[in-house]
Amino acid sequence: MNISYDYYRIFYFVAKHQSFTRAAAILMNNEPNISRAIKNLEHALGCTLFIRSNRGVTLTPEGQKLYTRVAAAHHQLLSAESELADAKSLTSGTISLGVSETALQLMMLPKIRAFHQKFPDIKIHISSVTTPQAISSLKNGLVDLAIVTSPTGIARPLHETILAPLPEILIGGPRFAHLSGDPISLEQAAKYPFILLNNQTNAHNYHTRFFLEHGVSLRPDIEVATTEQILSLIKYDLGIGFLPEQIAMETLLKKEVFQIRLDCELPARSICLVKNPSQPASIAARELEKMLRQK
Repeated sequence: MNISYDYYRIFYFVAKHQSFTRAAAILMNNEPNISRAIKNLEHALGCTLFIRSNRGVTLTPEGQKLYTRVAAAHHQLLSAESELADAKSLTSGTISLGVSETALQLMMLPKIRAFHQKFPDIKIHISSVTTPQAISSLKNGLVDLAIVTSPTGIARPLHETILAPLPEILIGGPRFAHLSGDPISLEQAAKYPFILLNNQTNAHNYHTRFFLEHGVSLRPDIEVATTEQILSLIKYDLGIGFLPEQIAMETLLKKEVFQIRLDCELPARSICLVKNPSQPASIAARELEKMLRQK
């Protein structure tokens, strides 16, 4: 099957922006040509790629499968172009990162600042996502590196390197200050209103699995998207929850929240660098990786 590369390029921008009009503007073309190219591609592939409506277009299941592959290929081409432009001198180029919220907050900001000061002309694209989303993007070639929290659940060919420990503690607001004395059991802790990250995150699965391994079912009363939201809700006495110690430290010192000790130890967690050795890394990405590994 001999399909023009331009068709796939046009498909990528229509799918990314969910609009023929925006794709035409980006590609400096006109909308009828864009529409004609998509129709030709659909005819060549023998399937419908978009569902059209007054609000724009959305991908069909077949279109979504194609977009995953085309987006990965598009990313690789952009990376190759950037690297070839001026790779050796690091005066241009782009690095794409998939970073979990906790890793961004606790580790990546000073590292990115240091890298940007050293290589100011290197562009950095950061996707702040959950660990599973970052790993998926890495598998599909959409990011150069993933910096996430364990457990990552990766398999070959992906490779994981621990960058820093991530100690966690259980905390509660003033309403739960009476729990800050003697250690309590997981069974006791589970009786109180719990706040966890949502079930699309590794942290949610990690904590609920930890309780189950000790014969206790943990059903959160509130699920949120970020650790900052967990902290805010805990400060307002809406429940108890786990947070990285570093994030909770300031509020602990101010006695806005209180640590609740458990009679068993949480398994160690870490901030990890995950890369795909089978995916060629740009010189800029390798330089950033060196900086991340430095203590």
